[in-house]
Amino acid sequence: MTLVAGIDSSTQSCKVLVCDGATGRVVRQGHASHPHGTEIDPAAWEIGARTAIADAGGLDGVEAVAVGAQQHGMVCLDRAGRVVRPALLWNDVRSADAARALVGELGGPRAWAQAVGVVPLAAITVAKLRWLADQEPQHADRTAAVCLPHDWLTWRLRGESDIATLTTDRSDASGTGYYDAATGAYRFDLLELALRGRRPQLPTVLSPSGRTDGGASTFGAGLGDNAAAALGLGAEEGDVIVSIGTSGVAAAVTADPVRDDAGFVAGFADGAGRYLPLVCTLNGARVLEAAAAMLQVGQDELSGLALSAPPGSAGLVLVPYLEGERTPNRPNATGALHGLRVSNATPANLARAAVEGLLCSLADGVAHLAAHGVVARRILLVGGGARSRALREIAPTVFGMPVLAPTPAQYVALGAAHQAAWALSGSPRPPAWHPPPTDEYTADPAPEVPAHYARVRDLTEGVTGSREADETPEGLGTSR
Repeated sequence: MTLVAGIDSSTQSCKVLVCDGATGRVVRQGHASHPHGTEIDPAAWEIGARTAIADAGGLDGVEAVAVGAQQHGMVCLDRAGRVVRPALLWNDVRSADAARALVGELGGPRAWAQAVGVVPLAAITVAKLRWLADQEPQHADRTAAVCLPHDWLTWRLRGESDIATLTTDRSDASGTGYYDAATGAYRFDLLELALRGRRPQLPTVLSPSGRTDGGASTFGAGLGDNAAAALGLGAEEGDVIVSIGTSGVAAAVTADPVRDDAGFVAGFADGAGRYLPLVCTLNGARVLEAAAAMLQVGQDELSGLALSAPPGSAGLVLVPYLEGERTPNRPNATGALHGLRVSNATPANLARAAVEGLLCSLADGVAHLAAHGVVARRILLVGGGARSRALREIAPTVFGMPVLAPTPAQYVALGAAHQAAWALSGSPRPPAWHPPPTDEYTADPAPEVPAHYARVRDLTEGVTGSREADETPEGLGTSR
């Protein structure tokens, strides 16, 4: 049996799967935690990866490895390959003002969308680099190379220290704000714009099946976490993946790139040579965690309460911008509870309002994709939040169509392992692994739920008149 390994270096933890390279069957696995926070010493990722690898029984006998990781994180290295400052993660919003400035300097959202398919937000790497240039110019001056979390971790696991050997892939590069997935080229002018004239080295972009060597193993190109999950799921055109982890994501596999002049949809690449237009929110499963904490119950009891309440939560609506928001771009927004009356002030209604609010936020994302021609053949519901029974059963009422929940698995690590097998095989397409089994959830659509949410979503602190509030696609917030 040929063994391959996939590593998922996420915001909260590192997971490792060792798989049969021919079938994708998981042979063994490991796990390690990451420190909390929105900035982190990248060394914690290497410690986590090596701990998780050991927990999985090591890599003896493993012929190929690939890393999938959180996107957008800013990792700055000096000429000797040393980390200049702690990495700023995707969920660090201190660069919100820098993002707004960059959008204006290039001529507005449309100019960015046409240039690289991505309009800068606080989460995007290019905005973090502008923040660095303005707020920590001494660190910007020391920066000789900029890379992303999966680039850095792959480089370290290969035993490298020369910044000239840094590599990345098109899926992760497409989330930086200075790489155009449609043309497959860096935009060094935008990198220099962000860093006010500085031009550090960038990783070489490998093909989806590209490979490098490190010790006794072959390394795949690696990929961003969303592209890895799509590869792990075996997603095809017509599939819309709704992932609920630390963040919330609605993404679709397409043959052609998407350029959204309003900036709601990021025109990312996938991990198999196609495209992955994507809408990402800051608020995912932690909305359910917050609701459970408020009600002083566990997740199972929260689900039971939510399912005991009627659709629409008797008029109670939760806008889940609990940590600011990325889509729509409202870094300073707060959550809000609307429609509260004596008659509906029950734990059950609050529990259901939390589930519905989270789902309505993601349904907005699906609607943004639809506005760019994405036709959902099926919705795949994945991520830690998808383990919530209430979320799975209520989702069809909000999305207005049946929902498939694949068997819970570490799909980012599985996708990375699939890429590792591909790199090892040298074939033009990834090896044919069996897609995961799914459970289908159906329910009568409740279009009044997203419609009510759409009426109140802007009524929260931190929301001002902006392009995000004003340029809402027709039909956004309604079931499709």
